[in-house]
Amino acid sequence: MSIKVGITGGIGTGKSFVSKVFKTLGVPFYDADVEAKLVMTKNEEVRQALVHSFGPDTYFDDGQVNRGYLSGIVFNDPEKLTLLNSIVHPAVIQASVDWSNKQTAPYILKEAALLYESGSYKNLDYTILVTAPEELRIQRVMQRDGAEREDVLRRMARQMPEEEKLQYADFLIHNDGVLPLLPQVLAIHNNLIHA
Repeated sequence: MSIKVGITGGIGTGKSFVSKVFKTLGVPFYDADVEAKLVMTKNEEVRQALVHSFGPDTYFDDGQVNRGYLSGIVFNDPEKLTLLNSIVHPAVIQASVDWSNKQTAPYILKEAALLYESGSYKNLDYTILVTAPEELRIQRVMQRDGAEREDVLRRMARQMPEEEKLQYADFLIHNDGVLPLLPQVLAIHNNLIHA
């Protein structure tokens, strides 16, 4: 059975980029954020629960999630966000368990923005935390999303603080644009291959 490894990091740390480096090494990869979108459109129980909780405008006529509508509801309402997560996360976690049970590589990688917050790290053997200086993170997100600085700061404030995430992490990758990334990834890769 494969060793299950999670990879996460706050907004703008570059966790998706780091995950791609692992993928080039042939590591089977599960993207929880992509899978969450699939679960929201394909899982009938989740669909019904979302419509029941947030109304019929949750989905477009073609069956796709009306992200703007849903974001508008949960963006400034922590209780509604918790409700949304309580509907979607268990199904995504189960889908991830089903996927990982089919893998045969020495280790597999699961990328999730809310790895610690959702509790899904408890189903993993190890976790990798990608970090970067706050100012660099802000600049990356502003450039990537065309967002205003204040919007990025608000999004960052809603995430679990990095200091707290550090308590859960088994491995750390500094994606600060100074420390070379590849040697850090290879060191973790070699460690996990021989675990």
